[in-house]
Amino acid sequence: AELEQKRAGNIFQARNAFYDAERKSIEDYVEEYLLTRAAKAENLTAEQLLEKHVTSVIAKDPSEETLRIYYEGVDTKEPFEAVRGQILDHIRQVRIAKAKLAYMQSLRSQAKVVVRLTAPRAQVSLEGTPVRGVENAPVVIVEYSDYECPYCQQTQPVLDRVEAEYKGRIAFAYKDLPLPMHPHAQKAAEAAHCADAQGKYWQYHDLLFKNRQLEIPQLKESARTLGLDSKKFDECLDSGAQAEAVKAQAADGQALQLQGTPSFLINGRFFPGVLTYEQFRAVIEEELQSGPS
Repeated sequence: AELEQKRAGNIFQARNAFYDAERKSIEDYVEEYLLTRAAKAENLTAEQLLEKHVTSVIAKDPSEETLRIYYEGVDTKEPFEAVRGQILDHIRQVRIAKAKLAYMQSLRSQAKVVVRLTAPRAQVSLEGTPVRGVENAPVVIVEYSDYECPYCQQTQPVLDRVEAEYKGRIAFAYKDLPLPMHPHAQKAAEAAHCADAQGKYWQYHDLLFKNRQLEIPQLKESARTLGLDSKKFDECLDSGAQAEAVKAQAADGQALQLQGTPSFLINGRFFPGVLTYEQFRAVIEEELQSGPS
């Protein structure tokens, strides 16, 4: 119990890796089971079933003109004739994969499949962490991020959409994890906390992701754009008054052995890297349906 309380982060990533392996094994088993059941119903083997419902229904091969257009976008010095077969095979494989995915989704929609495997969850303190959204929200998204990280910038429009669609049902928390290879990230994070001292953390946070202006003079100009007290803001930023606050949040991420940004904890469940809107939505809906954990 003491280990779980004080050193849970040390084994959190190992538990996630094991969970991912278990989940993949379950999904593979479900697919195999559904294929076998559907094949039996049609007096076919699984291979014959896929040939009937997947391979035989994909579109005919693309025209020579289409293949040549595709070739122009390929990074190769080989002549078209030398790679034509590879291009055609690749297009076929992509089409088969998409057709199989659609077919498996149709089989799954007709079945009652419930996966009760419990995901690992990390306990994350939000003390001193900026949070927006409803209090006691059923779903809390915690992002460990870096203002200079291009992947974090890429994710921001998706997060904006998620927050807008689930307004009133989720809360969003932002934790700083400035990476050492990004020279402007630390000061940008401090600047956001300096803005927080004047009650405009989220306005400043959103502006940084929008304008991506992270040089010290630019950070100060962003504060002026938002109507902050320039003298107080500049003193706060120049003095490093918020440096320890940023380091404290980064320490939380390091304790969880987070390897990069963005990293998300959705009700404590770990999701690394850039997530699509559909991925966010799937997890949020799952958490809303499952109720308090």
